[in-house]
Amino acid sequence: MKISFLIHNVYGIGGTIRTTVNLAAALAGTHEVEIVSMLRHRAQPRLAIDPRVRVVPLVDIRPGSRDAADPLLRQPAQVFPAAEQRYRQYSRLTDQRAEAYLRDCGADVVIGTRPGINVYLARFGSSRALRIAQEHLTHDSHSEVLRAELARHYRTLDAVLTTTEADAAAYRAKMSLPGVRVLAVPNSVPEPPDPPSDGTGKVIAAAGRLVRGKRFDLLVKAFAEIAAERPDWRLRIYGGGVERDRLQRLIERAGLIGRAELMGPNSLIEAEFAKASIVAVSSDAESFGMTIVEAMRCGVPVVSTNCPLGPAEIIHDGVDGRLVPVGDRYALAGALLDLIDDEPARRRMGAAALAEARRYAPQVIARRYNELFAELDADRRTRAWRRRRAAARVRLGRVARRVPYLRRLRAVIPFVLRESRR
Repeated sequence: MKISFLIHNVYGIGGTIRTTVNLAAALAGTHEVEIVSMLRHRAQPRLAIDPRVRVVPLVDIRPGSRDAADPLLRQPAQVFPAAEQRYRQYSRLTDQRAEAYLRDCGADVVIGTRPGINVYLARFGSSRALRIAQEHLTHDSHSEVLRAELARHYRTLDAVLTTTEADAAAYRAKMSLPGVRVLAVPNSVPEPPDPPSDGTGKVIAAAGRLVRGKRFDLLVKAFAEIAAERPDWRLRIYGGGVERDRLQRLIERAGLIGRAELMGPNSLIEAEFAKASIVAVSSDAESFGMTIVEAMRCGVPVVSTNCPLGPAEIIHDGVDGRLVPVGDRYALAGALLDLIDDEPARRRMGAAALAEARRYAPQVIARRYNELFAELDADRRTRAWRRRRAAARVRLGRVARRVPYLRRLRAVIPFVLRESRR
């Protein structure tokens, strides 16, 4: 079976990229697998990709490339939805390349990994293939305009996969998708190559894009509450983004230079987590929580805000980590301080985290995907019948709404005819 993953840009670093690379490698043992990158901005991917997985870039945006000189690259996309966050990075050239690839790729299964790409899949993907939309964001994070457009296109797909049960429930409740399987399959995280943390390093680590929603400012303020009492502990934040300068100023104002550090992006984050004894997540919202699972795979307990939607489905509070209220720096500081001061509890939670995180192993998640492929293939006719029945109901509803209007029109026609004869 040939499986194709469609991704925004596999040459960068991010949660969607990591989980796609992990899943592709796990499936490559029994299938022909390729990752199709809409964009390419560098010569080689930042993350290591299994040599059995073929990488197919569609539009090369590197300076000096042939595509960079193509005038279609400067024309706005007409298919990629304008309400999608990445719209400005897409063009008529990406529209055309996506259509050509999906028309000719011959894949048995095609999996899109973000909303706009899923629209490409719905518009251009062959109905002979299983077409699956992954949602690495959340239903409620999309604008109303985008949700309305996605609903029209997602109805033609075979499945919509979210990363959490809570988000799958939101799609089922708020987006009518007859004949489309809507279910949650979590992201996969492989076992790190290095030994797990021994829980002795006096380091709190955190990782993610430096954007407002991740609330690293909250984490810095929480650490400021800890720093005076525990001067031998350090905070290390890994990642890059638009908030870097603001966070650096916050660190300086709090007198935390040399204690709290912005470490920059790191594609080998597990090695850094293994040096820490605690990982902190301070987000206002998470679509899943890759950082949480990556830390747990390193035997490190995570203190996370109990934000929608992922952390509470991953962390068992008090067993393999801690959950604290969103936006509460004092609760975050208190939970971190509890683990700092209680090394036996820290080690116990780390061991529990390591054991619990095995449910996210790529082989486990790949098995769920293989089962899903078989189920979707077996019930194609049933789902098609459900889709046709729902469409027929919509048509009947439209006719029913027109009946009162037609009755009024029939009553008025004789009067209009009489007046026209005068």
